[in-house]
Amino acid sequence: MADRPIESLGGKTPLMKANTPNIDALAVKGRSGRLITVPEDMPPGSEIANMAVLGYDVRAVYQGRGVLEAASMGVDLDPADLAMRCNLICVENGEIKNHSAGHISTEESHILIEYLNEKLGSDIVKLHPGVSYRHLLVIKNGINDIALTPPHDVPGTAFRDVLVRATSSKGEKTAELLNELILKSQTLLDHHPVNISRRRLGKDPANSLWPWAAGYKPEMKTLKEQYGITGGVISAVDLIHGIGVYAGMKIINVQGATGLYDTNYEGKAQAALDALKEVDLVYLHIEASDEAGHEGDIDLKIRTIEYLDKRVVGPVMEAVEKMEEDVCIALLPDHPTPCELRTHVHDAVPFIIYKPDNVPDSVTEYNEESVKEGVYGLIEGNQFMRSLITLKA
Repeated sequence: MADRPIESLGGKTPLMKANTPNIDALAVKGRSGRLITVPEDMPPGSEIANMAVLGYDVRAVYQGRGVLEAASMGVDLDPADLAMRCNLICVENGEIKNHSAGHISTEESHILIEYLNEKLGSDIVKLHPGVSYRHLLVIKNGINDIALTPPHDVPGTAFRDVLVRATSSKGEKTAELLNELILKSQTLLDHHPVNISRRRLGKDPANSLWPWAAGYKPEMKTLKEQYGITGGVISAVDLIHGIGVYAGMKIINVQGATGLYDTNYEGKAQAALDALKEVDLVYLHIEASDEAGHEGDIDLKIRTIEYLDKRVVGPVMEAVEKMEEDVCIALLPDHPTPCELRTHVHDAVPFIIYKPDNVPDSVTEYNEESVKEGVYGLIEGNQFMRSLITLKA
């Protein structure tokens, strides 16, 4: 939900413009600061950012997004398996129109992925269907000496300009295989009945595979091993569940969780409160504002922030006040997704940590600028997680 100043908003960000009385009340009660979630020399992806929020050394554990989504999907990887996220995207006039094929439904995408598996799958290549446009591609004995471009980083770019390229001679065969899959998928998908129907309804077709974020099975300590706590995770995104799997967290599924503005906010909030009866820490992840940022939809982003305030933060704060045990609450984005850029950036994110026994700082509202006056200042690495789980700061 973090952003940069937007001229049409009078130099404000969506977070500044949104009506967020509950989040601001949390800021009044808590302590604020800014967190660097992605090192400058690493890609500002959600996988890195969320692992950083949970206190992991991202340089040590980062192996790309695909392996995390594989864990969430229950796909067992051999050490030599190269796993990667594989989007269904929309290409129009040779350019990447969007990274999500117009947020294709899970039902439609499963039909297309199964079809592509029949036509392109082999002992070497395997596609695994996921949620909406988000899928998994596994290349047996693939070599990760390749450069892959996240499709959400390059809307409006000619797809041929950002095809897979080898970064060494070892990666040439893998790069050639992946580019062949992209081009063949475009031919196969172009006239598939699902896409014919989508075009007829005025929707974007899912007319290309797009692999990115490749890696091998990572080695990560669990939260119990690293911090001595148990955890649960709630999300509509396979990536976040995958991090939870490696972190030893309980995966909590909520009916109606979509990853978009229409997600089941109330259901996710209640699931988080229920989970606190069983685990020490609940990681409640809501994707809606990020997707609005990728769409460049300023009004929708403001609305998703207000939904978060009214339908999640408010009910959680109200319920926590009635609990017999003290409960800490932290609120933050994993990374900014500025509407005018439509992609992730490295900017530090604003955060609040509320602990019942701590004296609040002077911050009285929550946004990218106000938190600069917070007592935590600018932190990085595992400082956020350690600040959260320390009984008293």
